[in-house]
Amino acid sequence: MDQGCSIFKNLVIGVAAFGVGFLGMAFGTRAAEVKDVQALVEKIHWLGHDSFRIDGKDAVVYIDPYRIKDGPPADLILITHEHSDHASPADVAKIRKADSVIVTTAAAAAKFSGDIRTVKPGDALTVRGVGLRALPAYNLTKFRSPGVPFHPKEAGHVGFLITVDGLQIYHAGDTDHIPEMAGLAPDVALLPVSGTYVMTAEEAVRAAAAIGPRVAVPMHVGEGIGSLDDAARFKAMATVPVIVLPLEK
Repeated sequence: MDQGCSIFKNLVIGVAAFGVGFLGMAFGTRAAEVKDVQALVEKIHWLGHDSFRIDGKDAVVYIDPYRIKDGPPADLILITHEHSDHASPADVAKIRKADSVIVTTAAAAAKFSGDIRTVKPGDALTVRGVGLRALPAYNLTKFRSPGVPFHPKEAGHVGFLITVDGLQIYHAGDTDHIPEMAGLAPDVALLPVSGTYVMTAEEAVRAAAAIGPRVAVPMHVGEGIGSLDDAARFKAMATVPVIVLPLEK
């Protein structure tokens, strides 16, 4: 083999080795990114429908407990609005303790007693070391009768931007894709995807792109409203990372 062929052969081997090394680094980076995304939801437990539990270091937070089993006692219970599949006194009783705090709208507060803090869209407060910001949640295109939305803006229903242990989680509540979502950029966005009363999977894809979370989690499926197929469709179409949490019952 002459010197030119030898140089060419070494060049090919070097390029191939670089390619393998580059691919290895790329796959390693991708695996690390997946691990980082998974870490964002380690504290979050999906209890069905719109119900979640967040296990903070110093506070256990429940959101819209509905048809749940007993669980760790709640330090903080967030309720987005007064509808019975979100504001359920029987389910709150399963996880409430003497000093649990409920944060909810005025209409939902009428169903409960004890330490209750009422909020409306735009309010911000800190309870048990957990930062809370109440955001609007309403329908633009989902109607129970012509011109009458299931969740009217004027009803003052809310979603919550929740900060626990430095992690920011947006629970959208029962809502369509609304302008107030744009640019929120939380770590985690919990988004309804079932349609009928809330965003469809396709609408939730557009909402997720506008919100810009590090990861999105579909909700408002199961319990006879929507199905896991809606969650899977949302994941397949979304332009942000999506994790479908296992149902914990």
